[in-house]
Amino acid sequence: MFKNTVLSLFVLSALGTSASYADSFIMLKQMSNKPVRLTEGDYKGNYYVPSTLNTITWGYLPNKDAKPVLSVASGSTVTFDTVSHEGLLEDQGRDAEKFFTSKGVNAAFILDEAKAITNSTLSHDFDKDGPHIVTGPIEIKGAKPGDVLKVEVLKVEPRVPYGVISNRHGKGALPGEFPKKTPQAGASADNPERYGNVSVFTPIEKNASGDYEGVLEADSGSSIRFPLSPFMGLMGVAANTSEKVHSVPPSFYGGNIDINELGAGSTVYYPVQVDGALFYTGDSHFAQGDGEVALTALEASARATFKFTLLKAGKDPVPGKKIEQPLAENAEFWITPGLDADLDEAMKKSTREAIRFLNQEYGIDESIAYAYLSAATDFEVSQVVDKTKGVHAKIRKSDFKEFEKTTN
Repeated sequence: MFKNTVLSLFVLSALGTSASYADSFIMLKQMSNKPVRLTEGDYKGNYYVPSTLNTITWGYLPNKDAKPVLSVASGSTVTFDTVSHEGLLEDQGRDAEKFFTSKGVNAAFILDEAKAITNSTLSHDFDKDGPHIVTGPIEIKGAKPGDVLKVEVLKVEPRVPYGVISNRHGKGALPGEFPKKTPQAGASADNPERYGNVSVFTPIEKNASGDYEGVLEADSGSSIRFPLSPFMGLMGVAANTSEKVHSVPPSFYGGNIDINELGAGSTVYYPVQVDGALFYTGDSHFAQGDGEVALTALEASARATFKFTLLKAGKDPVPGKKIEQPLAENAEFWITPGLDADLDEAMKKSTREAIRFLNQEYGIDESIAYAYLSAATDFEVSQVVDKTKGVHAKIRKSDFKEFEKTTN
């Protein structure tokens, strides 16, 4: 029941060519068909949430009325097996096995959960619903509005040795210019080619150093090779509404925030909106450039492990004293997102939040904080493709060593 890996020889044909590579890969298969606490194996002691038809939503985030699939106490560690939507969507045929075998993937290396989702009657409207397969939510016992949920990202592990990068009409940084394929009438899961969208199948393989990298084969026969840096594009807590919450635009509750700094070793703080917090995740990325300009990153199914700590209002200290939107950190940076449909406004919001954070966390005068940000902080475009655009500040922690001395 808890055997989580299968070691096999995996052979893939590169997209559009007859070239192939052979590489061993430990495929991370489902460990249980329902949420459970693991009692053996590499994840012994962790709670576990699979992506089954009973634990996912497709295209929408949990709201205040969502029923948790698991309840855990503060301090718990939870491992999620997530499933990427790429290869499963209607413009790819809504048939995971057919799509991936057409790219040269052995059927044994296609996740059973992906097959189950596309073979099911689970409702999904390609033109209306969000694309994301969202796993959860889980309840954090005792969480109340006004509290903060601290989420430590312990691991994000590839489950399969391939992913997909997609560009769709009307989306991405260059809508109207790309894709260059022309849509045709009658587009559907039965006729996916009529959408005119482009999905680039992307294998991963080990380099000479033993690290996995993405491989994109160019027309010349040479390959572009780029490093992986897995992270979860979608993490958050439930919004305090009974309305359906579309999975695409991120907001103050988190969601599809797509910040590539939030891989293993990072921590994200979410302001709790509803009882139990109701945390969820999905949209795993193996690699993403800032901007995510084509529409998707290298999207693929991943196993994500988190530690959850509840910070109670009025009792437990919170970085920046108080937060009304996600705040993040890793070993090197404090990260303050700004979110808005207008990229200029997203930049302003990230800057304001960075000033507020420095003022509240370190007691720095706002004008000095503003000057510091201008001189020493990078503001990066998280993504421009999720309706609500994102900018995030990367405030270098090492610049504040003297402040740590004065507060110890």
